[in-house]
This record gives sequence, C-alpha cells and structure tokens, in this order.
Amino acid sequence: MNETDQPRRVRVTGSAPSRQARWTTSTRGIALPGSTADDADAVYARALRRSQLRLALGTVAGFVVVATALTLVLALIPEIDEIVFFGLPLSWLLHAFAFYPIIVVFGILYARGAARNEHRYRTLRDHG
Repeated sequence: MNETDQPRRVRVTGSAPSRQARWTTSTRGIALPGSTADDADAVYARALRRSQLRLALGTVAGFVVVATALTLVLALIPEIDEIVFFGLPLSWLLHAFAFYPIIVVFGILYARGAARNEHRYRTLRDHG
C-alpha cells in the first residue's frame, strides 16, 4: 500500500455522527489550495512568521556585530589595560561584564519588535 492508497485523515466536528456532521480535512494549520480553511488567516499567519524570522535574524546579526566590535576594541587598544579598577585591568572588567547589558538591550529590542509584529498581525486579522 503506497501513500496514494492510504485513506485521508478526517476530523469530525459535531456532537454525534450523523448525516449532518461536518467533515473537514486535518491540515495541521497549513492552508492548502481548495481547503475550507480561511485563506486570509493563513496568509496573515505566514506573514507573521516571516516577519518574526526577519526580526530574529536581524537581532542576532546586530548582537554579533556589536559583540565583535567590543571584542576588537578590547584587543586592539592596549591602553585600556593601563586603567585599573579594584586591582583589575579595565579590559578584564569590560570583557567580564560589558556583554551582559548588551544581551539585555538586544533582548528588550527583540521582545518589543516581536510584540509590535504580533499587534500588527492581530490588527490586520481583526479588521481584514
């Protein structure tokens, strides 16, 4: 028996099987051509996923650029080692603690951007 010979999966929506029960195909949230799923909702959901992916990739790329720049500054400016706080060179302190605020800032930026994307999606879905 191959894939085309297998019966289609169906989901019954209704309280009891009857002639008036509504049968729909299970698509796991993917709108297929000709399906009963609302095509506009599927388009909006795909647009939201693409938007969130772009935001995530942009956030990661920005973090990598900033973290690399900080690392290069610490490596290429040896005068930073001459400044000492609490018996430790400034470069050590920056290397140990400067990345945490950067992580927090990029986390906040991502969370705000994701919330903005979802708000736009809900607005389009509700008004569309």
